[in-house]
Amino acid sequence: MPVTPDHVYSDTDIPKKTTVAIIGGGIIGVATALELAERGVDVTLLEKGVIAGEQSSRNWGWCRQMGRDPREIPLILTALEAWRGMNARIGAETGFRQSGILYLCETDAELAARETWYERNAKPFGLDTRLISGEEAESLQPGATRRWKGALFTSADGRAEPFMAAPAMARGARAKGAKIFTHCAVRGLETSAGKVSAVVTEKGRIACDTVVLAGGAWSRRFLGNLDIPFPQLSVVNSVMRSAPIETPLERSCSAGKFAIRKRLDGGYTITHRHLSVADIVPDSVLLFREFLPALKVDWSGLRLRFGRRFFDEARLKRRWALDETSPFEEVRVLDPEPVTSILDEASESLKEFFPVFRDIEIVQRWGGVIDATPDAVPVMSPIAQLPGLYLATGFSGHGFGLGPGAGRLMADLVTGATPCVDPAPFRYTRYFDGTKPQPTTGF
Repeated sequence: MPVTPDHVYSDTDIPKKTTVAIIGGGIIGVATALELAERGVDVTLLEKGVIAGEQSSRNWGWCRQMGRDPREIPLILTALEAWRGMNARIGAETGFRQSGILYLCETDAELAARETWYERNAKPFGLDTRLISGEEAESLQPGATRRWKGALFTSADGRAEPFMAAPAMARGARAKGAKIFTHCAVRGLETSAGKVSAVVTEKGRIACDTVVLAGGAWSRRFLGNLDIPFPQLSVVNSVMRSAPIETPLERSCSAGKFAIRKRLDGGYTITHRHLSVADIVPDSVLLFREFLPALKVDWSGLRLRFGRRFFDEARLKRRWALDETSPFEEVRVLDPEPVTSILDEASESLKEFFPVFRDIEIVQRWGGVIDATPDAVPVMSPIAQLPGLYLATGFSGHGFGLGPGAGRLMADLVTGATPCVDPAPFRYTRYFDGTKPQPTTGF
């Protein structure tokens, strides 16, 4: 069964010019378009496939501050404030509910690791996060087969529906003046006097002096055609959902080898707590050779595999002219096969820990491609090599929750407004200025 986010119809007449063009109709691009439209900026969003067709509709649906890299915490606080008011803001349902999230700890080592994160991050930022006892964890998430050592709990964290959220926000952006085009790939950029002067789409040229590239897993390929290097690895995460089931488990949680989220329809989104897969493809081989030896990368939880995607990816152009069909027209939606063994392992772990799920019916499995950076922190930044180009990508599996905050920050950057958070941790140049950024969380 294919992943089918809620439909967003396309505008029909490509404008001759726009103030800001956004490349990519995932949650980051959509949230940026919404912010800009609300500020009265003439903004056009261009998506090669459908709105939220890739990772923005395929993620877990968690909106969390807990467990994040400290560089992301100010941004997630901004994002969660926006999530809480999003339904009223756009007059539509995104599925957001402030339900709380639990990291359940079975061992002393797990609890110690959570306590370390709490002391280093939750306390300094004043987060609504608590270390709780095993008894309180059982009362909040009842029915487990074992006694917990304790848990990390954040009541202010929430969840939203990936199939619904970005499409609803896109319709909200259109209602506020944004133009939105689907099945309209951007082939590249035109420049004048060394600055961006236009985007060239498969349906025509649009003059503009500001472009936001929010292309997710496609960003590295797009930038490569502009001779702009970017260290980004495509990582496949596997997810499944169940039919509706009656349980007392309202809060999202992780333990063992599983992570779950209650869905609006009464079912659950279920995934593996730890494991993702990086396909060995020509681009990943280049990435390993060009960038990763110089950076410290945490590979725990990542499996490498060689398969059909090597040949699929090898057929895609790495270079093309603006009057040629681009790779983005050849593959409208990345739709990788989920890794059955990983999902089976997650399912068995869930049933072992919570017997209420032993007769659960799985109705859909899918894969999504995460755009991972070496430090698992996104880039939201101007690109000095090409004035007028801004990058918003590399969210490393953390982007859904960050989406509304990222949209606000990108709108601040492109309009010259005072940034809502310090943008320095997200600068593009950190990979090239000797910083050697390191991850503190995984993707």
